[in-house]
Amino acid sequence: MSTVRRITLFKIPNQEDQQKLLGMYANMATKALKNSQPYIISVEARRTQPDQRNQGFTIVAISTFKSAEDFEFYDKDCEAHAELRTFARSVAEGFCMVYFNVE
Repeated sequence: MSTVRRITLFKIPNQEDQQKLLGMYANMATKALKNSQPYIISVEARRTQPDQRNQGFTIVAISTFKSAEDFEFYDKDCEAHAELRTFARSVAEGFCMVYFNVE
């Protein structure tokens, strides 16, 4: 079983909305529950540095899961993630998500 790391980028122009999303991510590791237990190994979210190469992405979030099963649960069934996703979609001008296995 290999660990899964997920990287999500958001284009959120409004700084208040950026701060709200960062606050939601700050609580994700303890708020996201599977079988009444926290299941995310780690989550970190920050503002990106101003740079022309960031293509307008203002927030980056890196989440680590112990298995593909936990990653899939987060993506499809996690209530805390659904709340975050709903907010992000309402304020983001764009987003990108990639993930990879850590051997």
